[in-house]
Amino acid sequence: MSVDKVRDTPDAQPWRGSRRLEGLESMAIQRATDEANIRQRIDRWVEALRAMDLEGVMSLYAPDIVSFDLVAPLRHAGAEAKEKNWANVFAMYQRPLGYEIRDLTLTLGDDVAFGHSLNRVSGTLKNGNRTDFWLRWTACFRKIDGNWLIAHDQASVPVDPESGRALLNLEP
Repeated sequence: MSVDKVRDTPDAQPWRGSRRLEGLESMAIQRATDEANIRQRIDRWVEALRAMDLEGVMSLYAPDIVSFDLVAPLRHAGAEAKEKNWANVFAMYQRPLGYEIRDLTLTLGDDVAFGHSLNRVSGTLKNGNRTDFWLRWTACFRKIDGNWLIAHDQASVPVDPESGRALLNLEP
């Protein structure tokens, strides 16, 4: 058998036609597809936030979400609690609400994913005062019936331990 024929045999190139390799390629394609899907959903969520569209905002949350939000109490459980928080935010601001996500990083598994970013909230309150601050955001997603939904999120701002005051003037 010539050297060229040996090189072309499956034993000489075990990666060729390998089910393991095909499985890894398939998994990589699925992860890339899932990440693109999550990013698209987050983009639509941001558009809904800016428009103060409560139904659009809530479309990203799992029914059993647990949220550690900026406002009391320490834990908000369920989509109704999350919806109430967003309704309260929208009631405080004039339209449109400014919302920006910076440095979004996502890590995905088969049916769970997490992401973190720095997010900017800006706008004019109904009393005429302007707000503009950055917060830290972490979101944990679950794939439920083929849809990536936030099952847990946390929004926070740094605090000065000596004064106990939130540091709202920091920028990335």
